[in-house]
Amino acid sequence: MPGINTGPDPVRSNTSPESLQKIDEAIESKIRFYARQPREAISERIAQLEREWDIERILETNASSLALFCLGLGVFKKRYLLFSATILGFLLMHATQGWCPPVPVLRKLGVRTRSEIDREKYALKVVRGDFREIACSPEALKENPAENVLKVVTQS
Repeated sequence: MPGINTGPDPVRSNTSPESLQKIDEAIESKIRFYARQPREAISERIAQLEREWDIERILETNASSLALFCLGLGVFKKRYLLFSATILGFLLMHATQGWCPPVPVLRKLGVRTRSEIDREKYALKVVRGDFREIACSPEALKENPAENVLKVVTQS
């Protein structure tokens, strides 16, 4: 069982190399595909990515739904309260370790972390040309780098 992970993406750190490779290859494949598509298609894909649920949201939604359901059943049969406790224990385990029993299953199904979704989204924004207005020369960036970046990212 994985230990406490304080890294930037504990779910990725606790994902099997095979699942990581599959997810990373899918991201690269989508970026390569959309790089050859019209701007509208790229925009639609970015919109899809903004609606995509990450693994955290899926785990939280499923765990809370199941725990509440089992809590309701616990009114009739006390043993269902153990299911609620187990589910909530898994959720706590995920929050502290970045891993719980459903994670490997979800990762094999291709459920991604927010950072993986964002990696594809921002790569497509670069392809679409969203960041062209950011000064690229080191001299221009030295003048006021935050102002250049803020001007572009607040246009969305």
